[in-house]
Formats: sequence, structure tokens, C-alpha cells
Amino acid sequence: MFNIALYQPDIPQNTGAIIRLCSCFDVTLEIIEPCGFHFDDRRLKRVVMDYLDKSKIITYKSYNDFLNRKNDTRIILMTTKAKKNYNNFKFKKKDTILFGRESSGVPKIVHNNSYQRLKIPLKKNTRSLNIGMAVAITLSEALRQNIN
Repeated sequence: MFNIALYQPDIPQNTGAIIRLCSCFDVTLEIIEPCGFHFDDRRLKRVVMDYLDKSKIITYKSYNDFLNRKNDTRIILMTTKAKKNYNNFKFKKKDTILFGRESSGVPKIVHNNSYQRLKIPLKKNTRSLNIGMAVAITLSEALRQNIN
């Protein structure tokens, strides 16, 4: 099934909420380091509760390490800089849906290495959603499209 990937996350509470989300839907979470926090951070633990032990999490020491292990996988980058909407895209079960760092998104090389760049359409003059909400919205659509 799908993987959700986080590029160098820097807010532990968001990552904790995404860990819970992925655990509840049996989705693997991939985390590309460095993170802006440690996994023993109390803020992460407060949100993740007991889901950490029930989760499938893969960590990568770098973006290159992540890329080297994604040979036959489409990497779908969710970004506010995309032109195409997520709900006009056909997700496949083996896709990895990548989300950028909360404070700064992703560098150009990540954009260039993505199979597709998608956005969640927002009301004009708004900047972005919380990353946890963006993951939930996107994962919900990907799952909806692929339920047998």
C-alpha cells in the first residue's frame, strides 16, 4: 500500500499526529533525516501516545539514501508550488507521497526528482494547511481511489 514520506520534519507534534494517522490506516511512514527534534522528544510522545509501537516507520539518514531505495516507486510530492490538484491525479498503491519540511518545504532537487507534484487547492490568499491535515486529506483520496 502507499507510503507517506516526510522530508526533514521539524515539528514533533505534527510528526506524532502523522505517525498515529499512518498507524490507524496501516500505512508505512518514511522519515528523511535530519529531523528538527529527537524521537524521545516529550512533545512527540504526547501526541503519538502508544501508536509508536504499532507503527511501521522507516528512517533514512539523507535524501540520497531515500532516493537510492525508491527504484520502482513513484514519488508524488505534495507542494503548494504545484499546478495540478491532488484530486485530479490517479494514485497507485505503491506510490510514496512525500511532504516537505513544515518551515521550508523541499529544495529544488526534490521537486526535480519527483514523478509528479500536486497541491491541495486552497482559498485565494491562504498559504498552506497544517502538514498533518494535508497528509490526512491526501491519504484519504489515495485510499478512496484504490479500495477494491
